[in-house]
Amino acid sequence: MTRWKLTVEYDGSAYVGWQRQANGPSIQQAIEEAVLRFCGEDARVHGAGRTDAGVHSLGQVAHVDISKATDSKTVREALNAHMSKEQIVVTEAIAVPMDFHARVSAVERSYRYRILNRRPRPAIEAGRVWHVPLLLDENAMHEAAQNLVGRHDFTSFRAVMCQAKSPVRTLDELRVTRTADEIHIHARARSFLHHQIRNFAGTLALVGLGKWKADDVSAALAAKDRSAAGPTAPPEGLYLVAVKYPKIDLPHMPEYPE
Repeated sequence: MTRWKLTVEYDGSAYVGWQRQANGPSIQQAIEEAVLRFCGEDARVHGAGRTDAGVHSLGQVAHVDISKATDSKTVREALNAHMSKEQIVVTEAIAVPMDFHARVSAVERSYRYRILNRRPRPAIEAGRVWHVPLLLDENAMHEAAQNLVGRHDFTSFRAVMCQAKSPVRTLDELRVTRTADEIHIHARARSFLHHQIRNFAGTLALVGLGKWKADDVSAALAAKDRSAAGPTAPPEGLYLVAVKYPKIDLPHMPEYPE
């Protein structure tokens, strides 16, 4: 038995989210079905984060245990071949120790929220950005975002249905930048609450529009009440960018040249 660490890129538009559900196709389901077709094994795929419906990934990490003797290149290519009709791609497969766990072993997750800030609606990027047609002040948004960095009770910024045992999280970075017509919100922490980044985005947009000040964001945080913060931004602007792990001592596996 070998445990494989998979790095996965996907467009979440057509899926109900990462987690397998009865109401539609999921990323987890697609990968598990690809594993079954590849090696005949009904294996469970574990992800580092349960991205919501419509949320995308540039670097989701998952792991799966496969008993079939194989190598990294074959795992990657076989899974991709069996998902050729999906908007999901395994960009890397690495054999890891059996105590590695994609979710539990993670020490940092990075997300990016994309806002298209121009009057015309998106054409090519439709479904991949949040379109805000009114001008946003990204500098005011960044200044306000700094009031959220650090260890806080983020009750005001988590979904009502969030199942986390505690609303307390340590936010290592929340940065707002602009390139041409796009504003990016960069967030980095060990873990996040359900809808936390989308609620950040919706709240910071109020600041960017001049409706709120930085002090209003601080007041919303202090209120520990979801209704005190801004709206939840749509899922299509959110990307899981990367998941970080401690250094892993990789087992020796036979490899074939690319």
